[in-house]
Amino acid sequence: MSKLDWIVLIVTLLGIITYGLYKSRTSKSLEGYFLSNRSMPWYLVLLSIMGTQASAITFLSAPGQAFTDGMRFVQYYFGLPIAMVILSISFVPLFHKLKVFTAYEFLENRFDIKTRVFTSSLFLISRGLSTGISIYAPSIILSSLLGWDIFYTNIVMGGLLIIYTVSGGAKAVAYTQQLQMLIIFIGMFVAGFLIVHYLPAGVGFTDALKVSGASGKLNVITTGFTEKGFDWKDRYNIISGIIGGFFLALSYFGTDQSQVGRYLTAKDSTESKVGLLMNGLVKVPMQFMILLLGAMLFTFYQFNPAPVFFNKAVVEKANSTSYKDSLQLVENRFNLQQVKQEQWSRAYVLPGNQHLKDSLQWGTQQMSTTQKEYKAVLKKALPHDDTNDTNYIFLRFVIDFLPKGLVGLLIAIIFLAAWGSIAAALNSLASCTMIDFHVRFRTTAYDSTNQAQCAEEYKLSKYYTLGWGIFSVITAEFATGMGSLIEAVNVLGSLFYGVILGIFLVAFYLKKIMGNAVFLAAILGELIVISFFFLDKYEIIGLGFLWLNVVGALSVVVLSLLFYKILPKQPIKQIS
Repeated sequence: MSKLDWIVLIVTLLGIITYGLYKSRTSKSLEGYFLSNRSMPWYLVLLSIMGTQASAITFLSAPGQAFTDGMRFVQYYFGLPIAMVILSISFVPLFHKLKVFTAYEFLENRFDIKTRVFTSSLFLISRGLSTGISIYAPSIILSSLLGWDIFYTNIVMGGLLIIYTVSGGAKAVAYTQQLQMLIIFIGMFVAGFLIVHYLPAGVGFTDALKVSGASGKLNVITTGFTEKGFDWKDRYNIISGIIGGFFLALSYFGTDQSQVGRYLTAKDSTESKVGLLMNGLVKVPMQFMILLLGAMLFTFYQFNPAPVFFNKAVVEKANSTSYKDSLQLVENRFNLQQVKQEQWSRAYVLPGNQHLKDSLQWGTQQMSTTQKEYKAVLKKALPHDDTNDTNYIFLRFVIDFLPKGLVGLLIAIIFLAAWGSIAAALNSLASCTMIDFHVRFRTTAYDSTNQAQCAEEYKLSKYYTLGWGIFSVITAEFATGMGSLIEAVNVLGSLFYGVILGIFLVAFYLKKIMGNAVFLAAILGELIVISFFFLDKYEIIGLGFLWLNVVGALSVVVLSLLFYKILPKQPIKQIS
Protein backbone atom coordinates (compact mmCIF):
# COMPACT_ATOMS: atom_id res chain seq x y z
CA MET A 1 0.00 0.00 0.00
CA SER A 2 1.05 3.61 -0.57
CA LYS A 3 1.79 6.10 2.21
CA LEU A 4 -1.58 7.77 1.54
CA ASP A 5 -3.37 4.44 2.02
CA TRP A 6 -1.61 3.87 5.34
CA ILE A 7 -2.55 7.38 6.49
CA VAL A 8 -6.22 6.86 5.53
CA LEU A 9 -6.25 3.44 7.24
CA ILE A 10 -4.65 4.62 10.50
CA VAL A 11 -6.63 7.88 10.75
CA THR A 12 -9.96 6.09 10.10
CA LEU A 13 -9.28 3.39 12.72
CA LEU A 14 -7.98 5.81 15.35
CA GLY A 15 -10.94 8.12 14.73
CA ILE A 16 -13.42 5.31 15.27
CA ILE A 17 -11.68 4.15 18.46
CA THR A 18 -11.53 7.68 19.88
CA TYR A 19 -15.19 8.32 19.07
CA GLY A 20 -16.26 5.02 20.61
CA LEU A 21 -14.34 5.56 23.84
CA TYR A 22 -15.64 9.15 24.08
CA LYS A 23 -19.27 8.04 23.67
CA SER A 24 -18.83 5.07 26.03
CA ARG A 25 -18.77 7.13 29.20
CA THR A 26 -21.43 5.54 31.37
CA SER A 27 -22.12 4.44 34.93
CA LYS A 28 -19.49 1.96 36.11
CA SER A 29 -21.89 -0.88 36.80
CA LEU A 30 -22.92 -4.14 35.15
CA GLU A 31 -25.96 -2.47 33.54
CA GLY A 32 -23.79 0.33 32.19
CA TYR A 33 -21.00 -1.90 30.91
CA PHE A 34 -23.13 -4.64 29.36
CA LEU A 35 -26.42 -2.89 28.48
CA SER A 36 -25.57 0.82 28.09
CA ASN A 37 -28.05 1.51 30.93
CA ARG A 38 -30.82 0.36 28.53
CA SER A 39 -30.80 3.76 26.80
CA MET A 40 -30.33 3.11 23.06
CA PRO A 41 -32.86 4.32 20.40
CA TRP A 42 -34.09 1.89 17.72
CA TYR A 43 -31.79 3.12 14.95
CA LEU A 44 -28.71 2.49 17.11
CA VAL A 45 -30.15 -0.91 17.99
CA LEU A 46 -30.58 -1.64 14.25
CA LEU A 47 -27.04 -0.56 13.37
CA SER A 48 -25.65 -2.50 16.33
CA ILE A 49 -27.55 -5.67 15.30
CA MET A 50 -26.35 -5.32 11.70
CA GLY A 51 -22.82 -4.42 12.75
CA THR A 52 -22.65 -7.47 15.03
CA GLN A 53 -23.84 -9.79 12.26
CA ALA A 54 -21.90 -8.16 9.40
CA SER A 55 -18.36 -9.03 10.46
CA ALA A 56 -15.18 -8.79 8.42
CA ILE A 57 -16.05 -12.29 7.27
CA THR A 58 -19.09 -10.85 5.46
CA PHE A 59 -17.15 -8.23 3.53
CA LEU A 60 -14.01 -10.30 3.01
CA SER A 61 -15.46 -13.73 2.25
CA ALA A 62 -18.95 -13.10 0.80
CA PRO A 63 -17.72 -11.56 -2.50
CA GLY A 64 -15.34 -14.53 -2.84
CA GLN A 65 -18.23 -16.90 -2.10
CA ALA A 66 -20.24 -15.39 -4.99
CA PHE A 67 -17.14 -15.34 -7.22
CA THR A 68 -16.64 -19.11 -6.81
CA ASP A 69 -20.16 -20.46 -6.16
CA GLY A 70 -22.52 -17.76 -7.42
CA MET A 71 -25.11 -15.75 -5.51
CA ARG A 72 -27.18 -18.68 -4.20
CA PHE A 73 -25.76 -18.03 -0.72
CA VAL A 74 -28.30 -15.17 -0.40
CA GLN A 75 -31.04 -17.81 0.06
CA TYR A 76 -29.45 -18.52 3.45
CA TYR A 77 -31.09 -15.27 4.65
CA PHE A 78 -34.61 -15.84 3.29
CA GLY A 79 -35.96 -17.11 6.62
CA LEU A 80 -34.61 -14.10 8.53
CA PRO A 81 -37.54 -11.64 8.06
CA ILE A 82 -40.04 -14.25 9.34
CA ALA A 83 -37.83 -14.88 12.37
CA MET A 84 -37.76 -11.13 13.16
CA VAL A 85 -41.57 -11.06 13.33
CA ILE A 86 -41.70 -14.09 15.66
CA LEU A 87 -39.05 -12.58 17.93
CA SER A 88 -40.87 -9.26 18.15
CA ILE A 89 -44.08 -11.04 19.18
CA SER A 90 -42.70 -13.63 21.61
CA PHE A 91 -39.14 -13.07 22.80
CA VAL A 92 -38.61 -9.31 23.05
CA PRO A 93 -41.59 -8.37 25.28
CA LEU A 94 -40.75 -11.03 27.86
CA PHE A 95 -37.02 -10.28 27.97
CA HIS A 96 -37.76 -6.58 28.56
CA LYS A 97 -40.48 -7.31 31.11
CA LEU A 98 -38.15 -9.51 33.17
CA LYS A 99 -35.29 -6.97 32.77
CA VAL A 100 -32.77 -9.76 32.21
CA PHE A 101 -29.07 -9.19 31.50
CA THR A 102 -28.81 -12.39 29.45
CA ALA A 103 -31.37 -14.52 27.64
CA TYR A 104 -30.40 -17.48 29.81
CA GLU A 105 -31.60 -15.86 33.04
CA PHE A 106 -35.13 -16.47 31.75
CA LEU A 107 -34.43 -20.21 31.53
CA GLU A 108 -33.77 -20.47 35.26
CA ASN A 109 -37.04 -18.65 35.91
CA ARG A 110 -38.84 -21.02 33.56
CA PHE A 111 -37.01 -24.30 34.26
CA ASP A 112 -34.08 -24.57 36.69
CA ILE A 113 -30.45 -23.63 37.23
CA LYS A 114 -28.96 -26.64 35.39
CA THR A 115 -30.85 -25.80 32.19
CA ARG A 116 -29.67 -22.20 32.40
CA VAL A 117 -26.05 -23.21 32.94
CA PHE A 118 -26.11 -25.83 30.17
CA THR A 119 -27.61 -23.44 27.62
CA SER A 120 -25.28 -20.61 28.57
CA SER A 121 -22.33 -23.02 28.28
CA LEU A 122 -23.40 -24.01 24.75
CA PHE A 123 -23.49 -20.34 23.83
CA LEU A 124 -20.06 -19.65 25.36
CA ILE A 125 -18.48 -22.54 23.44
CA SER A 126 -20.05 -21.67 20.07
CA ARG A 127 -19.55 -17.92 20.31
CA GLY A 128 -16.04 -18.19 21.71
CA LEU A 129 -14.93 -20.43 18.83
CA SER A 130 -16.66 -18.35 16.12
CA THR A 131 -15.13 -15.15 17.53
CA GLY A 132 -11.73 -16.72 17.00
CA ILE A 133 -12.59 -17.26 13.33
CA SER A 134 -13.74 -13.63 13.16
CA ILE A 135 -10.35 -12.48 14.47
CA TYR A 136 -8.61 -14.63 11.87
CA ALA A 137 -10.43 -12.82 9.01
CA PRO A 138 -8.87 -9.34 9.45
CA SER A 139 -5.56 -10.99 10.37
CA ILE A 140 -5.48 -12.31 6.80
CA ILE A 141 -5.42 -8.71 5.58
CA LEU A 142 -2.66 -7.62 7.93
CA SER A 143 -0.65 -10.69 6.99
CA SER A 144 -1.02 -9.95 3.25
CA LEU A 145 -0.16 -6.27 3.61
CA LEU A 146 2.85 -6.62 5.88
CA GLY A 147 4.05 -10.09 4.92
CA TRP A 148 3.85 -11.19 8.56
CA ASP A 149 3.25 -14.74 9.69
CA ILE A 150 -0.48 -15.23 10.42
CA PHE A 151 0.43 -16.41 13.95
CA TYR A 152 1.72 -12.94 14.88
CA THR A 153 -0.98 -11.01 13.02
CA ASN A 154 -3.64 -12.88 15.02
CA ILE A 155 -1.95 -11.68 18.21
CA VAL A 156 -1.69 -8.07 16.99
CA MET A 157 -5.28 -7.94 15.71
CA GLY A 158 -6.66 -9.67 18.81
CA GLY A 159 -4.67 -7.40 21.11
CA LEU A 160 -6.04 -4.23 19.49
CA LEU A 161 -9.59 -5.57 19.73
CA ILE A 162 -9.20 -6.58 23.37
CA ILE A 163 -8.00 -3.09 24.36
CA TYR A 164 -10.86 -1.49 22.43
CA THR A 165 -13.58 -3.75 23.88
CA VAL A 166 -12.33 -3.93 27.48
CA SER A 167 -12.17 -0.14 27.65
CA GLY A 168 -15.55 0.73 26.18
CA GLY A 169 -18.16 -1.94 26.91
CA ALA A 170 -21.56 -2.11 25.19
CA LYS A 171 -21.93 1.61 24.65
CA ALA A 172 -18.65 1.87 22.74
CA VAL A 173 -19.77 -1.07 20.62
CA ALA A 174 -23.13 0.54 19.79
CA TYR A 175 -21.85 4.02 18.95
CA THR A 176 -18.84 2.89 16.90
CA GLN A 177 -21.04 0.49 14.92
CA GLN A 178 -23.14 3.50 13.92
CA LEU A 179 -20.16 5.06 12.13
CA GLN A 180 -18.79 1.71 10.98
CA MET A 181 -21.93 0.77 9.08
CA LEU A 182 -22.09 4.18 7.38
CA ILE A 183 -18.47 3.96 6.22
CA ILE A 184 -18.94 0.32 5.16
CA PHE A 185 -21.94 1.13 2.95
CA ILE A 186 -20.08 4.00 1.29
CA GLY A 187 -16.97 1.90 0.74
CA MET A 188 -18.78 -1.09 -0.75
CA PHE A 189 -20.72 1.22 -3.10
CA VAL A 190 -17.44 2.79 -4.26
CA ALA A 191 -15.92 -0.67 -4.85
CA GLY A 192 -18.95 -1.75 -6.90
CA PHE A 193 -18.85 1.44 -8.96
CA LEU A 194 -15.15 0.98 -9.73
CA ILE A 195 -15.59 -2.66 -10.77
CA VAL A 196 -18.09 -1.58 -13.44
CA HIS A 197 -16.07 1.54 -14.30
CA TYR A 198 -12.95 -0.54 -15.03
CA LEU A 199 -14.76 -2.78 -17.53
CA PRO A 200 -13.71 -2.28 -21.18
CA ALA A 201 -15.25 0.51 -23.23
CA GLY A 202 -18.65 -0.50 -24.53
CA VAL A 203 -19.21 -3.06 -21.73
CA GLY A 204 -21.70 -1.72 -19.20
CA PHE A 205 -23.46 -2.98 -16.09
CA THR A 206 -26.13 -4.94 -18.01
CA ASP A 207 -23.43 -6.55 -20.17
CA ALA A 208 -21.58 -7.55 -17.02
CA LEU A 209 -24.77 -9.14 -15.68
CA LYS A 210 -25.12 -11.08 -18.97
CA VAL A 211 -21.63 -12.55 -18.60
CA SER A 212 -22.15 -13.35 -14.91
CA GLY A 213 -25.47 -15.00 -15.68
CA ALA A 214 -24.06 -17.06 -18.55
CA SER A 215 -21.28 -18.26 -16.25
CA GLY A 216 -23.78 -19.34 -13.58
CA LYS A 217 -22.95 -16.65 -11.01
CA LEU A 218 -26.45 -15.08 -10.82
CA ASN A 219 -28.06 -18.24 -9.43
CA VAL A 220 -30.03 -16.27 -6.81
CA ILE A 221 -32.88 -18.82 -6.63
CA THR A 222 -32.16 -22.55 -6.73
CA THR A 223 -34.70 -25.24 -5.84
CA GLY A 224 -32.36 -27.96 -4.60
CA PHE A 225 -34.13 -30.53 -6.78
CA THR A 226 -32.22 -32.79 -9.16
CA GLU A 227 -33.21 -35.66 -11.42
CA LYS A 228 -33.03 -37.91 -8.34
CA GLY A 229 -35.27 -35.65 -6.24
CA PHE A 230 -34.42 -33.13 -3.51
CA ASP A 231 -30.71 -32.92 -2.67
CA TRP A 232 -30.51 -32.70 1.14
CA LYS A 233 -26.77 -32.15 0.93
CA ASP A 234 -27.22 -28.99 -1.18
CA ARG A 235 -26.27 -26.21 1.21
CA TYR A 236 -28.06 -23.27 -0.37
CA ASN A 237 -31.48 -23.46 -1.98
CA ILE A 238 -34.79 -21.74 -1.40
CA ILE A 239 -36.21 -24.55 0.76
CA SER A 240 -33.20 -24.89 3.06
CA GLY A 241 -32.92 -21.08 3.12
CA ILE A 242 -36.49 -20.44 4.23
CA ILE A 243 -36.81 -23.38 6.66
CA GLY A 244 -33.23 -23.90 7.86
CA GLY A 245 -32.47 -20.18 7.63
CA PHE A 246 -35.57 -19.40 9.71
CA PHE A 247 -34.51 -21.75 12.50
CA LEU A 248 -30.95 -20.43 12.42
CA ALA A 249 -32.05 -16.76 12.47
CA LEU A 250 -34.60 -17.41 15.22
CA SER A 251 -31.90 -18.99 17.35
CA TYR A 252 -29.18 -16.45 16.49
CA PHE A 253 -31.27 -13.34 17.11
CA GLY A 254 -33.48 -14.80 19.84
CA THR A 255 -31.07 -16.81 21.96
CA ASP A 256 -27.49 -15.80 21.08
CA GLN A 257 -26.39 -13.25 23.69
CA SER A 258 -24.22 -11.39 21.16
CA GLN A 259 -27.49 -10.32 19.47
CA VAL A 260 -29.88 -10.39 22.44
CA GLY A 261 -27.47 -8.10 24.25
CA ARG A 262 -27.73 -5.61 21.40
CA TYR A 263 -31.51 -5.14 21.57
CA LEU A 264 -31.61 -5.32 25.37
CA THR A 265 -29.72 -2.00 25.28
CA ALA A 266 -32.87 -0.33 23.85
CA LYS A 267 -34.96 2.14 25.85
CA ASP A 268 -37.98 -0.15 25.78
CA SER A 269 -39.46 -3.16 23.96
CA THR A 270 -40.89 -0.97 21.17
CA GLU A 271 -37.42 0.33 20.26
CA SER A 272 -36.11 -3.27 20.27
CA LYS A 273 -38.94 -4.47 18.03
CA VAL A 274 -38.47 -1.68 15.48
CA GLY A 275 -34.73 -2.37 15.38
CA LEU A 276 -35.29 -6.09 14.76
CA LEU A 277 -38.03 -5.61 12.16
CA MET A 278 -35.94 -3.07 10.26
CA ASN A 279 -33.08 -5.57 10.31
CA GLY A 280 -35.41 -8.10 8.70
CA LEU A 281 -36.17 -5.62 5.91
CA VAL A 282 -32.60 -4.45 5.30
CA LYS A 283 -30.48 -7.57 5.73
CA VAL A 284 -31.52 -9.55 2.63
CA PRO A 285 -31.04 -6.63 0.16
CA MET A 286 -27.75 -5.76 1.86
CA GLN A 287 -26.43 -9.32 1.52
CA PHE A 288 -27.71 -9.46 -2.07
CA MET A 289 -25.66 -6.37 -2.96
CA ILE A 290 -22.50 -7.73 -1.30
CA LEU A 291 -22.84 -11.00 -3.21
CA LEU A 292 -23.58 -9.09 -6.43
CA LEU A 293 -20.24 -7.38 -5.85
CA GLY A 294 -18.60 -10.81 -6.07
CA ALA A 295 -20.54 -11.72 -9.22
CA MET A 296 -19.48 -8.43 -10.83
CA LEU A 297 -15.91 -9.09 -9.75
CA PHE A 298 -16.06 -12.42 -11.58
CA THR A 299 -17.13 -10.59 -14.76
CA PHE A 300 -14.38 -8.02 -14.25
CA TYR A 301 -11.80 -10.81 -14.38
CA GLN A 302 -13.33 -12.15 -17.61
CA PHE A 303 -12.11 -8.94 -19.26
CA ASN A 304 -8.96 -8.32 -17.20
CA PRO A 305 -5.98 -10.52 -16.26
CA ALA A 306 -6.81 -12.61 -13.19
CA PRO A 307 -4.34 -14.34 -10.88
CA VAL A 308 -4.45 -18.12 -11.08
CA PHE A 309 -4.33 -18.00 -7.25
CA PHE A 310 -5.40 -14.89 -5.31
CA ASN A 311 -3.22 -15.22 -2.19
CA LYS A 312 -0.07 -13.49 -3.45
CA ALA A 313 2.00 -14.26 -0.34
CA VAL A 314 1.48 -18.03 -0.72
CA VAL A 315 2.39 -17.90 -4.43
CA GLU A 316 5.64 -16.03 -3.70
CA LYS A 317 6.48 -18.53 -0.98
CA ALA A 318 5.75 -21.50 -3.26
CA ASN A 319 7.90 -20.04 -6.06
CA SER A 320 10.92 -20.33 -3.78
CA THR A 321 10.51 -24.12 -3.65
CA SER A 322 11.44 -26.85 -6.13
CA TYR A 323 7.87 -26.77 -7.50
CA LYS A 324 8.38 -23.33 -9.11
CA ASP A 325 8.60 -24.69 -12.69
CA SER A 326 5.54 -26.92 -12.24
CA LEU A 327 3.54 -23.98 -10.96
CA GLN A 328 4.69 -21.81 -13.86
CA LEU A 329 3.57 -24.40 -16.42
CA VAL A 330 0.05 -24.53 -14.94
CA GLU A 331 -0.09 -20.73 -14.70
CA ASN A 332 0.94 -20.36 -18.36
CA ARG A 333 -1.87 -22.69 -19.40
CA PHE A 334 -4.31 -20.68 -17.28
CA ASN A 335 -3.17 -17.42 -18.92
CA LEU A 336 -3.78 -18.85 -22.39
CA GLN A 337 -7.25 -20.01 -21.37
CA GLN A 338 -7.93 -16.55 -19.98
CA VAL A 339 -7.04 -14.86 -23.28
CA LYS A 340 -9.55 -17.10 -25.08
CA GLN A 341 -12.18 -16.48 -22.35
CA GLU A 342 -11.79 -12.72 -22.76
CA GLN A 343 -12.38 -13.05 -26.51
CA TRP A 344 -15.55 -15.08 -25.93
CA SER A 345 -16.76 -12.62 -23.28
CA ARG A 346 -16.24 -9.60 -25.59
CA ALA A 347 -18.05 -11.37 -28.39
CA TYR A 348 -20.89 -12.62 -26.18
CA VAL A 349 -21.99 -9.12 -25.09
CA LEU A 350 -22.44 -8.08 -28.72
CA PRO A 351 -25.96 -8.41 -30.22
CA GLY A 352 -26.78 -11.74 -31.87
CA ASN A 353 -24.04 -13.77 -30.17
CA GLN A 354 -26.14 -15.63 -27.60
CA HIS A 355 -24.99 -18.91 -29.14
CA LEU A 356 -21.59 -18.31 -27.51
CA LYS A 357 -23.08 -19.00 -24.07
CA ASP A 358 -21.99 -22.65 -24.16
CA SER A 359 -18.45 -21.63 -25.11
CA LEU A 360 -18.37 -19.16 -22.23
CA GLN A 361 -19.52 -21.81 -19.76
CA TRP A 362 -17.01 -24.33 -21.12
CA GLY A 363 -14.21 -21.78 -20.77
CA THR A 364 -15.22 -21.05 -17.17
CA GLN A 365 -15.08 -24.76 -16.35
CA GLN A 366 -11.69 -25.16 -18.01
CA MET A 367 -10.20 -22.27 -16.06
CA SER A 368 -11.68 -23.60 -12.82
CA THR A 369 -10.13 -27.02 -13.50
CA THR A 370 -6.74 -25.42 -14.14
CA GLN A 371 -6.97 -23.43 -10.90
CA LYS A 372 -7.64 -26.68 -9.02
CA GLU A 373 -4.55 -28.20 -10.62
CA TYR A 374 -2.53 -25.17 -9.52
CA LYS A 375 -3.80 -25.55 -5.95
CA ALA A 376 -2.89 -29.24 -6.00
CA VAL A 377 0.73 -28.36 -6.89
CA LEU A 378 0.69 -25.61 -4.24
CA LYS A 379 -0.37 -28.19 -1.67
CA LYS A 380 2.65 -30.31 -2.57
CA ALA A 381 4.96 -27.30 -2.39
CA LEU A 382 3.51 -25.97 0.87
CA PRO A 383 1.74 -28.87 2.63
CA HIS A 384 1.13 -26.83 5.80
CA ASP A 385 -0.17 -23.62 4.18
CA ASP A 386 -3.77 -22.66 3.34
CA THR A 387 -4.40 -23.31 -0.36
CA ASN A 388 -7.97 -22.00 -0.40
CA ASP A 389 -7.95 -18.43 -1.74
CA THR A 390 -11.70 -17.63 -1.54
CA ASN A 391 -11.12 -15.13 1.28
CA TYR A 392 -8.45 -13.28 -0.72
CA ILE A 393 -10.36 -12.61 -3.96
CA PHE A 394 -11.94 -9.26 -3.03
CA LEU A 395 -8.86 -8.20 -1.06
CA ARG A 396 -6.61 -8.81 -4.09
CA PHE A 397 -8.84 -6.67 -6.31
CA VAL A 398 -8.76 -3.85 -3.74
CA ILE A 399 -4.97 -3.89 -3.51
CA ASP A 400 -4.30 -4.29 -7.24
CA PHE A 401 -6.85 -1.96 -8.83
CA LEU A 402 -8.22 0.68 -6.45
CA PRO A 403 -6.74 4.21 -6.52
CA LYS A 404 -4.43 5.39 -3.74
CA GLY A 405 -6.37 6.40 -0.67
CA LEU A 406 -9.35 4.20 -1.52
CA VAL A 407 -7.28 1.08 -0.84
CA GLY A 408 -6.69 2.30 2.70
CA LEU A 409 -10.38 3.12 3.10
CA LEU A 410 -11.55 -0.32 1.90
CA ILE A 411 -9.04 -2.07 4.17
CA ALA A 412 -10.27 0.12 7.04
CA ILE A 413 -13.84 -0.93 6.26
CA ILE A 414 -12.98 -4.60 6.65
CA PHE A 415 -11.17 -3.84 9.92
CA LEU A 416 -14.16 -1.84 11.17
CA ALA A 417 -16.56 -4.65 10.36
CA ALA A 418 -14.31 -7.01 12.29
CA TRP A 419 -14.06 -4.74 15.29
CA GLY A 420 -17.79 -4.16 15.49
CA SER A 421 -18.78 -7.83 15.46
CA ILE A 422 -15.90 -9.09 17.60
CA ALA A 423 -16.35 -6.35 20.21
CA ALA A 424 -20.04 -7.24 20.51
CA ALA A 425 -19.15 -10.95 20.78
CA LEU A 426 -16.53 -10.39 23.50
CA ASN A 427 -18.96 -8.15 25.39
CA SER A 428 -21.65 -10.86 25.25
CA LEU A 429 -19.22 -13.62 26.29
CA ALA A 430 -18.16 -11.56 29.30
CA SER A 431 -21.77 -10.74 30.23
CA CYS A 432 -22.78 -14.44 30.20
CA THR A 433 -19.75 -15.44 32.24
CA MET A 434 -20.40 -12.65 34.72
CA ILE A 435 -24.18 -12.95 35.05
CA ASP A 436 -24.84 -16.65 34.46
CA PHE A 437 -21.89 -17.96 36.47
CA HIS A 438 -20.08 -15.42 38.68
CA VAL A 439 -23.08 -13.43 39.93
CA ARG A 440 -25.36 -16.48 40.04
CA PHE A 441 -23.05 -18.65 42.17
CA ARG A 442 -21.49 -16.14 44.51
CA THR A 443 -22.51 -16.20 48.15
CA THR A 444 -23.55 -12.55 48.48
CA ALA A 445 -26.61 -11.10 46.70
CA TYR A 446 -26.16 -8.51 43.97
CA ASP A 447 -27.08 -5.01 45.14
CA SER A 448 -27.16 -2.31 42.45
CA THR A 449 -27.20 0.41 45.15
CA ASN A 450 -23.93 -0.78 46.69
CA GLN A 451 -21.32 1.39 44.95
CA ALA A 452 -18.33 -0.62 46.19
CA GLN A 453 -19.87 -3.86 44.94
CA CYS A 454 -20.79 -2.30 41.59
CA ALA A 455 -17.23 -1.02 41.13
CA GLU A 456 -15.83 -4.46 41.94
CA GLU A 457 -18.17 -6.20 39.49
CA TYR A 458 -17.42 -3.60 36.82
CA LYS A 459 -13.69 -4.24 37.17
CA LEU A 460 -14.16 -8.01 37.14
CA SER A 461 -16.29 -7.76 33.98
CA LYS A 462 -13.32 -6.21 32.18
CA TYR A 463 -11.13 -9.13 33.28
CA TYR A 464 -13.67 -11.59 31.88
CA THR A 465 -13.66 -9.65 28.60
CA LEU A 466 -9.86 -9.86 28.57
CA GLY A 467 -9.98 -13.62 29.25
CA TRP A 468 -12.39 -14.31 26.39
CA GLY A 469 -10.30 -12.10 24.12
CA ILE A 470 -7.24 -14.24 24.84
CA PHE A 471 -9.28 -17.43 24.27
CA SER A 472 -10.46 -16.10 20.89
CA VAL A 473 -6.91 -15.22 19.81
CA ILE A 474 -5.79 -18.76 20.66
CA THR A 475 -8.73 -20.12 18.62
CA ALA A 476 -7.75 -17.89 15.69
CA GLU A 477 -4.34 -19.57 15.61
CA PHE A 478 -6.07 -22.83 14.63
CA ALA A 479 -8.41 -21.31 12.01
CA THR A 480 -6.05 -21.79 9.03
CA GLY A 481 -7.33 -24.01 6.24
CA MET A 482 -11.05 -23.64 6.96
CA GLY A 483 -11.86 -22.51 3.43
CA SER A 484 -14.63 -19.93 3.03
CA LEU A 485 -14.82 -18.28 6.45
CA ILE A 486 -18.43 -17.19 5.98
CA GLU A 487 -19.34 -20.86 5.56
CA ALA A 488 -17.11 -22.04 8.40
CA VAL A 489 -18.60 -19.69 10.99
CA ASN A 490 -22.17 -20.62 10.03
CA VAL A 491 -21.43 -24.35 10.09
CA LEU A 492 -19.98 -23.94 13.57
CA GLY A 493 -23.03 -22.03 14.78
CA SER A 494 -25.38 -24.64 13.34
CA LEU A 495 -23.85 -27.28 15.63
CA PHE A 496 -25.31 -25.47 18.67
CA TYR A 497 -28.02 -23.01 17.60
CA GLY A 498 -30.74 -25.58 16.91
CA VAL A 499 -30.51 -27.13 20.38
CA ILE A 500 -30.44 -23.74 22.11
CA LEU A 501 -33.49 -22.67 20.08
CA GLY A 502 -35.30 -25.90 20.96
CA ILE A 503 -34.87 -25.16 24.67
CA PHE A 504 -36.40 -21.70 24.24
CA LEU A 505 -39.26 -23.03 22.09
CA VAL A 506 -40.19 -25.45 24.87
CA ALA A 507 -39.90 -22.61 27.38
CA PHE A 508 -42.27 -20.36 25.43
CA TYR A 509 -44.80 -22.75 23.99
CA LEU A 510 -44.91 -25.98 26.05
CA LYS A 511 -45.89 -24.64 29.45
CA LYS A 512 -46.29 -27.99 31.23
CA ILE A 513 -42.77 -29.25 30.47
CA MET A 514 -40.27 -28.47 33.22
CA GLY A 515 -36.50 -28.58 33.78
CA ASN A 516 -35.66 -32.28 34.01
CA ALA A 517 -37.37 -33.20 30.74
CA VAL A 518 -35.92 -30.33 28.69
CA PHE A 519 -32.45 -30.75 30.20
CA LEU A 520 -32.19 -34.41 29.19
CA ALA A 521 -33.73 -33.59 25.79
CA ALA A 522 -31.14 -30.85 25.20
CA ILE A 523 -28.19 -33.13 26.01
CA LEU A 524 -29.49 -35.89 23.78
CA GLY A 525 -30.44 -33.37 21.07
CA GLU A 526 -26.88 -31.97 20.99
CA LEU A 527 -25.49 -35.50 20.62
CA ILE A 528 -27.90 -36.10 17.72
CA VAL A 529 -26.80 -32.89 15.95
CA ILE A 530 -23.10 -33.73 16.34
CA SER A 531 -23.80 -37.27 15.06
CA PHE A 532 -25.57 -35.91 11.97
CA PHE A 533 -22.67 -33.52 11.36
CA PHE A 534 -20.07 -36.31 11.34
CA LEU A 535 -22.30 -38.64 9.33
CA ASP A 536 -22.48 -35.89 6.69
CA LYS A 537 -18.78 -35.09 6.92
CA TYR A 538 -17.82 -38.69 6.20
CA GLU A 539 -20.54 -38.88 3.50
CA ILE A 540 -22.55 -41.60 5.25
CA ILE A 541 -25.58 -39.36 4.81
CA GLY A 542 -26.04 -36.13 2.86
CA LEU A 543 -27.36 -33.15 4.85
CA GLY A 544 -26.57 -29.45 4.33
CA PHE A 545 -25.53 -27.64 7.50
CA LEU A 546 -28.64 -25.39 7.60
CA TRP A 547 -30.75 -28.48 8.30
CA LEU A 548 -28.75 -29.11 11.49
CA ASN A 549 -30.63 -26.17 13.02
CA VAL A 550 -33.95 -27.82 12.24
CA VAL A 551 -32.73 -31.21 13.51
CA GLY A 552 -31.50 -29.67 16.78
CA ALA A 553 -34.63 -27.64 17.51
CA LEU A 554 -37.12 -30.39 16.65
CA SER A 555 -35.08 -33.02 18.54
CA VAL A 556 -35.29 -31.00 21.75
CA VAL A 557 -39.03 -30.33 21.34
CA VAL A 558 -39.94 -33.95 20.51
CA LEU A 559 -37.65 -35.47 23.18
CA SER A 560 -38.97 -33.00 25.78
CA LEU A 561 -42.51 -34.21 25.08
CA LEU A 562 -41.32 -37.82 25.33
CA PHE A 563 -39.47 -37.30 28.63
CA TYR A 564 -42.46 -35.37 29.98
CA LYS A 565 -44.54 -38.53 29.52
CA ILE A 566 -41.88 -40.81 31.04
CA LEU A 567 -40.36 -38.83 33.93
CA PRO A 568 -42.10 -37.99 37.23
CA LYS A 569 -44.11 -34.77 36.89
CA GLN A 570 -42.55 -31.59 38.30
CA PRO A 571 -44.66 -28.74 39.69
CA ILE A 572 -45.14 -25.89 37.20
CA LYS A 573 -43.10 -22.80 38.17
CA GLN A 574 -44.48 -19.28 38.07
CA ILE A 575 -42.12 -16.92 36.25
CA SER A 576 -41.04 -14.16 38.64
